[in-house]
Amino acid sequence: MSAVLIDGKAFAERLRARTAEHVAGLKSLHGITPGLAVVLVGEDPASAVYVRSKAKQTVEVGMNSFEHRLDAATSEADLLTLIHGLNNDPAVNGILVQLPLPEQIDSDRVLMAIAPEKDVDGFHVINAGLLATGQKSMVPCTPLGSLMLLKDALGDLTGLNAVVVGRSNIVGKPMAQLLLRESCTVTVAHSRSRNLPGICRGADILVAAVGRPEMVKGDWIKPGATVIDVGINRVPAPDKGEGKHRLVGDVEFASASQVAGAITPVPGGVGPMTIACLLANTVTATCRVNRLPEPDGLGS
Repeated sequence: MSAVLIDGKAFAERLRARTAEHVAGLKSLHGITPGLAVVLVGEDPASAVYVRSKAKQTVEVGMNSFEHRLDAATSEADLLTLIHGLNNDPAVNGILVQLPLPEQIDSDRVLMAIAPEKDVDGFHVINAGLLATGQKSMVPCTPLGSLMLLKDALGDLTGLNAVVVGRSNIVGKPMAQLLLRESCTVTVAHSRSRNLPGICRGADILVAAVGRPEMVKGDWIKPGATVIDVGINRVPAPDKGEGKHRLVGDVEFASASQVAGAITPVPGGVGPMTIACLLANTVTATCRVNRLPEPDGLGS
């Protein structure tokens, strides 16, 4: 048996196309151009690449991109002042502060300073609370993208046993809430769970978001299960040359793909969905603040 590959890259392209259509409609019908502000503090190379990609894709779907690059020595007070200004800027509908932040800045305090209605990352405690209680919220992008891939692959998720390996506020917890909203029976496990392989073997849907390279083995997976691998880990690749690396997920793909019914690859699975959902969330936020009908098919 060989699993069907869930192509997140292709799905993300379709989602961006739908987002671009909605942006064009907002412009032509209402004279509104959604705007996304991204804040980068410091010069972390991976973060800088990610921010450039976000800005490029924001412009490609027709939205305004506001990029703020701050020195690594920026104080928490100065960053909070910038966020306050963005909160009050009507041209900005979404605000994203790229993590990690330098050690002199309290990340939680910064994230809580973002206006909940502009929190397109869905990290604010108000949005987390709304999601947990089944109300309308901004949904974190990676779990949202994962859910979209699941529904595209499986259709109705009602009654399926879902196991989420990982309990972070960014992925694990909101993923569990989204699956509950779809009427799944949900177990949240983690690296310290007793008999973790046995827990995973009971899953019709297995979402791995624990941040450990290839931790989930093929014999942990129920035959025919759908596996969503959220992990993106850099590991040494000596076959490519000294100092070279390759990307792997939290699932051992080679063995898991022989057991699962469907699986996301790394790269090319969940990763491309994150930015696509960020753009979709910005359109949703724009519609909400302007009291316009929310677009279908964008997920939040």
